[in-house]
Amino acid sequence: RMGTLLSRQSCQARLHRAEGMSLAEFLYPALQAYDFLHLHRHHGCRIQLGGHDQMGNIMSGYELVTKMTGTDVFGITVPLITSTTGDKLGKTAGNAVWLNRDKTSPFELYQFFVRQQDNVVEKYLKLFTFLPLEEIAHIMEMHAKEPEKWGPQKRLAAEVTKLVHGREGLESAKRCTKALYHSSVEALEEMSDQELEELFRQATSAELMLEPGMTVLDLCRKANAIPDGPSGYRKITDGGVSINGNRVTDPETVLILGQHILKNGVSLLRVGKKNYYIIKWLQL
Repeated sequence: RMGTLLSRQSCQARLHRAEGMSLAEFLYPALQAYDFLHLHRHHGCRIQLGGHDQMGNIMSGYELVTKMTGTDVFGITVPLITSTTGDKLGKTAGNAVWLNRDKTSPFELYQFFVRQQDNVVEKYLKLFTFLPLEEIAHIMEMHAKEPEKWGPQKRLAAEVTKLVHGREGLESAKRCTKALYHSSVEALEEMSDQELEELFRQATSAELMLEPGMTVLDLCRKANAIPDGPSGYRKITDGGVSINGNRVTDPETVLILGQHILKNGVSLLRVGKKNYYIIKWLQL
């Protein structure tokens, strides 16, 4: 009934906002209720689980299913996980992390938990890991003595990443961390194509043939990483270009296998602070 939908607290809150409430927002509880009915009829679903902000939508589903089928169904709400500012973590807030590797890579999941603040990390260790409470207490005691080591955050990130992506996913996250934040050539050489693409999602990829006497300047120009002419040349001499984490300031430096080109046939070119180019060398 219209009155039921209008009386919901979530509806009232939206109606009193300056931007108002769209028709889609208003109808959402009805659509979610029908979704519950469909799942019940076709898949025997009798329980809907959601955050406590979903109470109104879950109640709509409960009322519709019981009215249409006469079957007892149930709704369960759980407290929301919130950020340090009190905002919920989710798609709408734009800060969601996903279990699907295509949406959130092991490295991104690992880094999300490594960056958590001290005031939530103990809570997250209890919520998201199976560590005994005594061990969590010990981790926090050690953290109080050596906060600069970020021990709880690293343990939280490792446990969650291993739980979601397995030990291989955790090792992948650690390799990417070493490659990106510690300029580890060894880690770069061990990275797969998938890991490189996940780590540098916005990076431009290029496939090049290594020609005799090919220089850093040639590489940058073939990858369209620098402008033509003197300004591109100066970009290198001014220290704005690095290959595999090492800054190169001589544009005429000849590319060397094992130094500029890693044993996995890849070069990671960076121009400026954030512009990455993944170079895959053909027929080495």
